[in-house]
Amino acid sequence: MEYNKKLILEDGQEYYGYSFGDNKDKVCEIVFNTSMVGYQEILSDPSYTYQAVVMTYPLIGNYGMADDDYETAVPTIGAMIVREYNDKPSNFRSTSTLSEVMKKYNIPGIYGVDTRKITRSIRDHGSRKVLITDAKTPIEKGLEILNKTDVPRNAVSVVSCKKSYVSHAKYDQYHVAAIDCGMKTNIIRSLNLRGCKVTVLPWNTSAEEIKKLNPDGIFISNGPGDPTDVLETTNTIKALIGKYPIFGICLGHQIISLAYGAKTYKLKFGHRGGNHPVRNLENGRIEITSQNHSYAVDMESLKSTDLVPTHINILDETIEGVKCEKDKVFSVQYHPESAPGPQDSAYLFDRFMKLMEEEKSNA
Repeated sequence: MEYNKKLILEDGQEYYGYSFGDNKDKVCEIVFNTSMVGYQEILSDPSYTYQAVVMTYPLIGNYGMADDDYETAVPTIGAMIVREYNDKPSNFRSTSTLSEVMKKYNIPGIYGVDTRKITRSIRDHGSRKVLITDAKTPIEKGLEILNKTDVPRNAVSVVSCKKSYVSHAKYDQYHVAAIDCGMKTNIIRSLNLRGCKVTVLPWNTSAEEIKKLNPDGIFISNGPGDPTDVLETTNTIKALIGKYPIFGICLGHQIISLAYGAKTYKLKFGHRGGNHPVRNLENGRIEITSQNHSYAVDMESLKSTDLVPTHINILDETIEGVKCEKDKVFSVQYHPESAPGPQDSAYLFDRFMKLMEEEKSNA
């Protein structure tokens, strides 16, 4: 079968393959994910907005798509790049194929490419722009398109809810105001399961609007892009520090760090996958974590703040968690709610519950 799709990287590399999903051309940032399962959750994770994800696990699509497993109602991932695509899934829960869902939401895909070679290229040279296009597109034209096309920086405003809504627990014990920067559904589910009524708020909600809700705690979600692009959220957290228990995940972790005066920087190729080892500095334990981010908190700048590190990545020694005990604030760079797993870090939600309980008892 003749190739009908290809990738052109901005350094001139070309990779030929076959189309699945939507067939349109698209410019994205190319990244890789090392998860062995969970391609549906990856496809529907808002943090992948404007990114073309290379799946390092070779077989994708084999268990189809299940209605209950989406992390957002409308997937916004840039594209999917896989070695082998299976369009005949075997799974009693499957209601559609991966390709059908990608066509529905205008997400292009390419399979049959050498994903190992692409991953090594990203590790060696970093994440960068890629054009997914027809196999017959001349390299000169492709490079011209890449040169003229910037990856947008408005991702959080695109994926955040446009108006607030409430998700109730079976029995509401606590009220959490959750700032949605691209929040995964399983975060809300994890809070609901622990007795939290969750009021989900747009990313640019002001501190005054949040205070009117009289919440027991504040949560800042994951989300796509550069944390310095969401200054409104950072300013909101600055105004709320010390007034409520605050918990942040992923982008929320970076926003909390910025609010305290630390700095962030872009990683060469980021952390993405369900198998990243993290050391808990409070007890010495190693947690296997699920991650998805391009930016990290700068260690030196953190030293001049009231935050202290709580978790460190074993592979590259980047900061994976921080806390300020006096303010009842903590955050982690990884995903304790990760679905389909691992589950090593679910205790962090219980820590948030304990802080809210203490705050209520002292009121």
